[in-house]
Amino acid sequence: MSGPLLKVENLTKHYPLGAGFLKNKMPVIRAVEDVSFSVEPGETLCIVGESGCGKSTVARLLMRLMEPTGGRVLVEGTDIAGLKKGALRASRRRMQMVFQDPFSSLNPRLTAGEIITEPVENFERLSRKQRHALAADLLRKVGMSPEMIHRLPSEMSGGQRQRTAIARALALEPSLIIADEAVSALDVSVQAQILNLMMDLQQRMGISFIFISHDLSVVEHIGHRVAVMYLGRIVELAPCGALFAKPVHPYTEALIAAAPVPDPERVRPDVPLEGEVPSPINPPSGCAFHPRCPLAIARCRAEVPPLIPMADGRVVACHVRAPATGAHEHPSAMVDPTLSGEIASIR
Repeated sequence: MSGPLLKVENLTKHYPLGAGFLKNKMPVIRAVEDVSFSVEPGETLCIVGESGCGKSTVARLLMRLMEPTGGRVLVEGTDIAGLKKGALRASRRRMQMVFQDPFSSLNPRLTAGEIITEPVENFERLSRKQRHALAADLLRKVGMSPEMIHRLPSEMSGGQRQRTAIARALALEPSLIIADEAVSALDVSVQAQILNLMMDLQQRMGISFIFISHDLSVVEHIGHRVAVMYLGRIVELAPCGALFAKPVHPYTEALIAAAPVPDPERVRPDVPLEGEVPSPINPPSGCAFHPRCPLAIARCRAEVPPLIPMADGRVVACHVRAPATGAHEHPSAMVDPTLSGEIASIR
């Protein structure tokens, strides 16, 4: 397949605070605003940011679990926002989702085997023998014994439940899996097992991942590229190594500096942030980060900064750190020139 697997253009989601005839005149919650990016085959794109920045809303918009206010979501060139019921149902096979809490996302009355094969039976009829063989095979792929096939979610550990959720996502052989905080509810040792499992599956099966997390150590371990969100917008999108080695946007810099460092001899610079995240109902004019930014200038208060391509393959929305000099290439079309080699040598 040529071109990106997923291309998102100007994705926007507003929630009106009123209903009926007056809803168009009422304030709105600007959950996601003008978000654009792409995902290549075999790539892991991580989306990070503080709670409430719009990460999970983006995931649900990509899956069309909710309707966007504006923008397009192109999966292998097809805009899923315009698909009718039958075509949308068929497109579900290409993208699957793993949710944050495996206990609440699994049906407590179904066994592991029934949970895993249920998505397939939405599209095709399977005999009892075929269901058992498929479930056993997928359990092996996610590192579980086929003997677990008859267990209920209440009879599994947290790690086993999340592996079952991943097996369910793999059942339809998707091209893309969206993992929304998929390891945040697990113990650290179990997190490592699940992350290594996802990376191994990507290497063996060529699956692309969108990995949503607030844990930067996890992102640094698993990601190829990272999109940093603040108040519904992407403020920086960069190759993983470049982002952690030298963050450009002041918010990215503060986010990385705030992450705990397990090595006592490794010291990160202190980049304190003052104030609170503004309300998405009444966001600041210009750059939404300017009330908390130590580098803010008058232009930051007046103009929303566009995402500007930089020499190392990243795009940054900052009037100070990324002045608009050079070509204004659309961020969804940006592909880091080193990315193809990075994807080819997935860890």
